[in-house]
Amino acid sequence: MRPSVYSSFIALLLSSLTLADSTKTWKPCTVRSPTTDRFFDLNPMRRTPAEEGKKKKEGEEGSWHARGHDYGANFTLNFCGPVIEEVDKFVDLDKDLWRNVSAYYESDGDAYAIGLESYEPIFRGRKLVLNYTGGSLCPSSKSKRQEHAPVSLVERKIEDDDDDDDDDDEDDDDKHKKGDDKKSSSERRKSTIISLLCEKDPLAKTAISFVAAVDDCVYIFEGRSPFACGGIEAEVQALSPAGVFGVIMLIALAVYIVGGCVYQRTVMHQRGWRQLPNYQLWAGIGGFIRDIVIISTSSCARLLPSRRGYSRVSLGQDSGRRGRRNDDENRLIDNLDEEWDD
Repeated sequence: MRPSVYSSFIALLLSSLTLADSTKTWKPCTVRSPTTDRFFDLNPMRRTPAEEGKKKKEGEEGSWHARGHDYGANFTLNFCGPVIEEVDKFVDLDKDLWRNVSAYYESDGDAYAIGLESYEPIFRGRKLVLNYTGGSLCPSSKSKRQEHAPVSLVERKIEDDDDDDDDDDEDDDDKHKKGDDKKSSSERRKSTIISLLCEKDPLAKTAISFVAAVDDCVYIFEGRSPFACGGIEAEVQALSPAGVFGVIMLIALAVYIVGGCVYQRTVMHQRGWRQLPNYQLWAGIGGFIRDIVIISTSSCARLLPSRRGYSRVSLGQDSGRRGRRNDDENRLIDNLDEEWDD
C-alpha cells in the first residue's frame, strides 16, 4: 500500500514539471530542432557596441562582414539584432525602420537594406535558417522587359464623338488606379537568407560567406559557427541551491506523513494520533524532551535565592528534649512490666 502511495505522488510531481516545461516561453533567437531535439541559441553570435571604458577584441569592433566578390559590393550583417554601424540613410526605406536593419550593402555611395532584424530562426529539414525581410525595394523587372520589347509598327487610333469624352476620362482614371494597385502589389523588398552550419572545431570563429543574389532581391549567405552545433539547454534556476533543497525536503516530508497516515489507517486500523507514522518513536521523543525540560527547570530553581520570612530553627534543644522523653517512657514501660510480673 505504501509504495503505491509514493509512486502516485511521484507521478503527480513529474506531471506538474512536464506541464510547466510545455507552457514556458522560449528566449528570443533560440530554437529547438524537431529532428534531433537539440537546443540552439544564436544570441552569443550577436555583435554589440563597445561599452564605455572597455575595448573590444580585435576583429569585433563592428558587425559581421562578408565580401561580395563579383557582386561589386561588400555586405554588413548582424545576428539577433540590428547592425552596429550608423548609416545616414537607406534607399527606399522609412526612417523609422533604419535602426532595425540587420543586413545592408553600399553601392555608389548609397546604402541598401537587405533585411530587418529577426529573432525567429527556423529549421528547413535539418538546415538551420535565419531569414531577414522588409529591406529596400527590389529593382523593377518590368522596366527591363520594356527596354527589350519589340516596337509595334502599326498603331490604331480610336476616334470617338465629343459626347464620349467624359467616359474616356473616367476610363483613364480607372486604368490609372488599377495600374497603381498593380504597382503597389508588385513591389518587392530585398530579403536575406542565412544558412547556418555547424563548425565542430572549438577554436574556430564564426565566419559569414556570400553565396548568391537572386535578381538583386534575395541574398543568400552561409555561416559557420560553433554556436550552430546546438547542445543541451541550460536551465535558469529561479531558486538558490538551498531553496531547491528545502523544496525537496518539504515534498519528501509531505509524502512521508500522508503515505504513513494512509498506511496506518487502512492496514493497521489505527485512529487518532496513532495514525501518524512511527507514533511510538515520536511519542518517546516527546517524553524525553519533557523530562529534559523538567530537569533543567528544577536545576535552575535551586540557583534562585530563597524567600525572606520564615527561617529554619536550630534543632539542638529539641533533639535533647526528645531524647529525655524517650528515656522516661522506656523507664515507665519497664516499671509496668515488673509490676505485671509480680
